[in-house]
Order: sequence, then structure tokens, then C-alpha cells
Amino acid sequence: MARIHARRRGRSGSRAPYRTEAPEWVPVSADEVEETVVTLASQGYTKAMIGTILRDSYGVPSVKLVTGRKIGRILEERGLEESIPEDLMALMRKAVRLSEHLAQHPKDIHNRRALQLIEAKIRRLVYYYKSVGKLPEDWRYTLDKAKLLVK
Repeated sequence: MARIHARRRGRSGSRAPYRTEAPEWVPVSADEVEETVVTLASQGYTKAMIGTILRDSYGVPSVKLVTGRKIGRILEERGLEESIPEDLMALMRKAVRLSEHLAQHPKDIHNRRALQLIEAKIRRLVYYYKSVGKLPEDWRYTLDKAKLLVK
């Protein structure tokens, strides 16, 4: 598969074996995993961080295999879902950091191009999330709005 903003191809890598059920060595039950997900989300952790914490600290290889639902679905059912999706927020943080850098270094043309590419990714994600219904139809991305949301 080709890359988005480059004229080169990516490299294929190995994949984890396909599993349909949780391994028998998982030490916690599905209810305990759900409660842990809810407590970690209420402490302010993102979905990716929750999965990493469960894997490293609790020995849960996959929340979906143990509970039958993904972390996002569990948070959605409990009403703890974030208003802006996590990947969009990460790109907006990156754009804000880069714009602050460009304010101090206005002749840095390479990072100006990088900011353009990041904002293109943001616009594509916004279009997708509007079509899926995770963002309202009147939601627009601007750098000023991103600065307010990120801080």
C-alpha cells in the first residue's frame, strides 16, 4: 500500500494470529475489565492508554476478546465517550505545536509544509466523522478552534 504524502510504498509486516476467544490464562473476568475501563476513563485516560494499561498492568491482551466489546463501545454505553475522537484530537495537538513553532521560526518552510499535510489529514478525518455521525454537520476545523480545544 502506498503512503499518503510520499511517493514510496510501505512495507508489509507480520500480523498477530487471528483469535476469536480470550486465552484461558487471562486472570480477570469480563465484568472486572469493564469496571477497570470505566474507572480509567473517569481518571482521564484515552482509549489507547486504557488498552495499554490493561495489557501491561492487568495482563489483558485484548479487551474485545475478554468482554466481547471494544473499549469505545463500553465507554459509549456508560456515557463516557469523548466529544471529539481521539485520533482527531492527537492530530490537532500536533498542528497546534507545529503552528507555535512556526510563529517563532517563520522561515521554516519544511515544517510549514508539514503543517499543511497535517491539516489535510485533519480535514479528511473531519469529513469521515461527519459522514459516520460522530461529529455534527456544522463542525469546522480552524487552527484557532484547535488551540482552544487542545488547551
